[in-house]
Amino acid sequence: MNLHRRSFLLGTAASTLAAQSSNQISTAVIGTGNRGSYLLSGVLEQPNAKVAAVCDIKPDRLDKAASAAAKHNPKTYTDWRRIIDSKDIEAVFVATPPHLHAQMAIAALQAGKHVYCEKPIGVTAAQVRDLVKAARSSKRVFTAGQQMRSYKQLNEAIGKIREGVIGDVLMVKAQRHATADLAHDGSSGDWYFDVTKSGGYLIEQSVHNLDLCNWVIGAHPSRASGFGATQLYKNDPPGRTIFDCSLLNYDYTNGVKMSFTQNVFHPRTMPSGGQYVYVYGSKGAVDLMTAATMHPMSRDAKPIVLAEKQQESRHAHITAFYDAVTKGASSPADITIGATAALTAILGHEAMVKQTVVNWKDLGVDVG
Repeated sequence: MNLHRRSFLLGTAASTLAAQSSNQISTAVIGTGNRGSYLLSGVLEQPNAKVAAVCDIKPDRLDKAASAAAKHNPKTYTDWRRIIDSKDIEAVFVATPPHLHAQMAIAALQAGKHVYCEKPIGVTAAQVRDLVKAARSSKRVFTAGQQMRSYKQLNEAIGKIREGVIGDVLMVKAQRHATADLAHDGSSGDWYFDVTKSGGYLIEQSVHNLDLCNWVIGAHPSRASGFGATQLYKNDPPGRTIFDCSLLNYDYTNGVKMSFTQNVFHPRTMPSGGQYVYVYGSKGAVDLMTAATMHPMSRDAKPIVLAEKQQESRHAHITAFYDAVTKGASSPADITIGATAALTAILGHEAMVKQTVVNWKDLGVDVG
């Protein structure tokens, strides 16, 4: 190969790489703890994304994130506002403690950036209301981290329920039980047990389960009642303000009834632990989370698998976010879905704290 030919090919290759780079969405991740690190790994797997910056107030987390994304040579920040102010950042992932989600997501949207906001999108109705307003005023993509919405098996099963395979949905019974409290000395122990920062187990964790219930019911609750308490981990860790168990009842706008429980003291060897969502219809019931299997009402009928278990992409929800940004695809969990999920959890929390029936309209947020 002569020198001129070799120079031409090298120049062409460099131009191609530059073009590919320019087509990548310049992305920043705010919060690089456990969840943020997971999201970062998902962004790194996207061919149309470039990690331009990472941000965390803890040096060890920041260093770990920068090392994980070393091939992208990201900038590092301890002040999240530096990312909002950067003209080069096109998309922002918010993975900080929940009480900061709305504030950061609003700032990013107002700065003209696409936003992937971890769940819950807020821990108070006011936070959710303000974020709804900002997202609907923005022309950018907003995706809430309700990643179950991107599960293929659930989409298929719920599609068949929508088609009437179990008849009319009448009632849902769901739970999220764990064998132990969150680690008190873990990486989230400095904020999780403060209800003003995490919202407690119901708002921070069960927002996933409640969103799934909303999805299959096809509506949001009109009211909630229930009780919650700290039964086992009393003042443990010291200053704890979150409950370790919840028992809730929801009444939905379309008449469906739902019962939900959560605790963190379900023994490992005891049956019926973990998470489930049982959907009861006029023609039968579905074990939605475990096997997507319908159990017909008829005595002689055999169970019917609504959706076979299939390989779920580990980062399907993140891929869907970038598809929405680059291809104009619909967000699998837009602001309405994210807000409705958060408000469902907040409604239940308010009912437990006030020990009375709380109406959805009392939250003062229009989700459309």
